Amino acid sequence: MTRAEWSTRCDLAALYRLLDHFRMTDLIDTHISARVPGPEQHFLINRYGVLFHEMRASDLVRVDYRGDVVTLPGGDAARAKVNAAGFTIHSAVHVARPDLHCVIHTHTAAGMAVAAQRDGLLPISQHALKFYGRVAYHDYEGVALDLDERARLVADLGQANVMILRNHGLLAAGRTIGAAFREIYMLERACQAQVQALAGGQTLSIPPVHVCEKTAAQFGGCGADEFAAFAWQSALRLLEPGAPDYRS
Repeated sequence: MTRAEWSTRCDLAALYRLLDHFRMTDLIDTHISARVPGPEQHFLINRYGVLFHEMRASDLVRVDYRGDVVTLPGGDAARAKVNAAGFTIHSAVHVARPDLHCVIHTHTAAGMAVAAQRDGLLPISQHALKFYGRVAYHDYEGVALDLDERARLVADLGQANVMILRNHGLLAAGRTIGAAFREIYMLERACQAQVQALAGGQTLSIPPVHVCEKTAAQFGGCGADEFAAFAWQSALRLLEPGAPDYRS
């Protein structure tokens, strides 16, 4: 294993634990994947059955874009089961968007709630305005076991980095693991704010279009990558007091 792959494994294991820290888990379901550095179309995904707070670098399974296992954790084939639906969603994005090296899929209560709302993500908070005009939508087709769905999923994603899977959950991706973390964190917080705002039963305040567009441009402007990197390094420190074994 190369140093680059091991570094990616450590960062991906950390991301699993951070999603647990921020309560974005769904028992053994939902997934995060990362592209393995190198010329092969290989990526890392969780070994099915490992809880997010338990995830270690050595628990991640290396698979090709067809979902065939390339590297087994500890060399034990029995420990290398991956989730078929997770593979369908992640492989579609990784193959179609080589610029995105990390893909996150969640089933949070707030994410599923917004995914069930006809109008999707509303521009009612600063967190939501980050994604103004930059969020994609994909209609629900059942549990994602049909490989034919991949073409429709990537067509709906287009050049967006985040997507709401209607009646299902959220998807976020980034050029780095830290960037993907920043996307899902902001999207999840935007969904939480929307659910609570709607629950208040009051008329919502929506900024003018030019303000929405300005705010989205500000988030995507110069320095966005540096800010995501700062946030990622800060988030990693949350794991150090009690869970540094993610690097094992």
